Amino acid sequence: MVLTADAEGRCEVFTWDAATRRTRQVTRRPGGTLHGAVDRDACVWWFDEDARGSGRWWYQPFAGGPDRPGLTGLPPGLPRGLAVGDHGTVVIALGDPGGTTVHSGPRGGAARTALRVEGPATLTGATPDGRLIALAVPGAVAVLTPDGEVRATLDSPPGARLWPLGFAPAPEPGSPAREDVLLLVRERPHGYLLGTWSERAGTAEHEWCLFDTEITAGWSADGRTVLVRQDRHGRSHLHRADLAARTLVPVPTPPGTLLDAADRPGGDLHYLWTDTAHPPRLRSTRGTALPALPAAGPVPGSHRDLWTPGPDGPVHTLLSLPDGPPSPVPAVFLVHGGPADHDRDAYDGTVHSLVASGFAVVRVNYRGSTGYGPRWRHAHGSGVGLTQVEDLASVRADLVARRLIRGDATGLWGTSWGGYLVLLALGTRPGLWRAGVAVKPVADTVAAHRTATPALRALDERLFGGTPEQVPHRYARSSPIRYAADVRAPLLVAAAVHDAKCPPSQIRGYLAALRAAGVRHEELWLDSGHDGYDGGDHVTVLRRAVAFLDRELRRPARHPSRTPRPDRDGEHRTIPSGTEGRRSHAEGHHPQRPARG
Repeated sequence: MVLTADAEGRCEVFTWDAATRRTRQVTRRPGGTLHGAVDRDACVWWFDEDARGSGRWWYQPFAGGPDRPGLTGLPPGLPRGLAVGDHGTVVIALGDPGGTTVHSGPRGGAARTALRVEGPATLTGATPDGRLIALAVPGAVAVLTPDGEVRATLDSPPGARLWPLGFAPAPEPGSPAREDVLLLVRERPHGYLLGTWSERAGTAEHEWCLFDTEITAGWSADGRTVLVRQDRHGRSHLHRADLAARTLVPVPTPPGTLLDAADRPGGDLHYLWTDTAHPPRLRSTRGTALPALPAAGPVPGSHRDLWTPGPDGPVHTLLSLPDGPPSPVPAVFLVHGGPADHDRDAYDGTVHSLVASGFAVVRVNYRGSTGYGPRWRHAHGSGVGLTQVEDLASVRADLVARRLIRGDATGLWGTSWGGYLVLLALGTRPGLWRAGVAVKPVADTVAAHRTATPALRALDERLFGGTPEQVPHRYARSSPIRYAADVRAPLLVAAAVHDAKCPPSQIRGYLAALRAAGVRHEELWLDSGHDGYDGGDHVTVLRRAVAFLDRELRRPARHPSRTPRPDRDGEHRTIPSGTEGRRSHAEGHHPQRPARG
């Protein structure tokens, strides 16, 4: 088994040998390592990347040995997929600002450029013999040879998108040969359908295997069945599908979230489980003793689900309340990113820290979140971002009315797209929020589109229905920088100087707008990229943000010194005069090197 775990404050790749029951740390990178895999020849793979996310794939034997390049002669690039055949044939896809290049060759040998795709693309698998590869490209799934010869193009139009999930493994020795089969998921208007493709049969959609919310799936080790994980209402449900017998059988697991699962010999299934109160732990359907992962203790307080009525259906919230008497408490809305993601009934160190500090933590699966079906995922009726802010405001009003949280002590905290929603909420509904923390956010939709990666520009164009030149009013209406002067609550902005997804230049422009408007704010600059795997950076942000929120949400409410005027929510806002009611922002824009350990 290959897994990622904490190593002295960094995320690193480890192996666990079921025979010897020992773990071994594979990687020791100063910035940490997230991407890891193991092939059928028991070689462990990892992606060695820099702060901007660019790098190369390396491997070593499962039992240990020298680090070797996956393919030699490759330039660094963004990880767009890795596939290793049964006989050591390696296919690697690397991204760059203009597109994606696919390379192939023998494991550890010289790379040969197979094909070039303009724009974003993802390599999702190769047949066991390396004869065919599957590539997800905008609007289609392409099945090709490593030489670039197209064998099939499967349409993936908006509203009926198609995701490739990998080819079936080779049959075990002594078993009859079978055709190469590619596993697929098709989006339907009311759900997600398991499908397959083969050269002989073409595309088949298995109508008996339809789920109302998002799924992902993978082949069993023998290729006879498919393990399907459904994300539904913040929790995971596991099923085993037999495509030949047309049967779908639930796999019992405790309520919570399954981060990974794998079949083991003898019919056992190992899975990585967590819920809000408990850090991840390895479990077995047969009761096999598995290694304990390093983890903190359980999260204090109580944890529950709440549903708030909304225009497109009820909005689901995961609410964590601190221990103590049942009275309204200060609350932090922890806003998830994505937007194609959702908050889960899963352990989160930030939730743990906030609840232990006496805050309620509110995690809202607003419209646009996954886990609630296609209609919910595509609901942006009031505009990108603005729809989600509506849901945050509705849930806030509901929780205040239920006397679960204090309306005068409610803050926001989000990262990436969640940070974008924090900035947008503070600017468009300034009367509702007492403080905000935005970590590596989108702060200017137009500038972010201009300077972000090709994959994120494509995401913007899907969300907004075009480029900033084609639909300028949509980008402007949903851009936090448009409302920077309306922000009333103190704001902490944490950004990374090497961020390729939410570039620092557009954040600097937003901070300049805050300064020009006299908005109280603080800045924290990290010498890292968007996806930092060094625990020191996370601890730096966590400590600064918790201290900031503790100070701002627990201080007595300020009385306006001038006559207020109604804001967009019908509440009142104070128009600052001179330096009245302001606190100095952090000086300068120079990056601060974060503490480690």
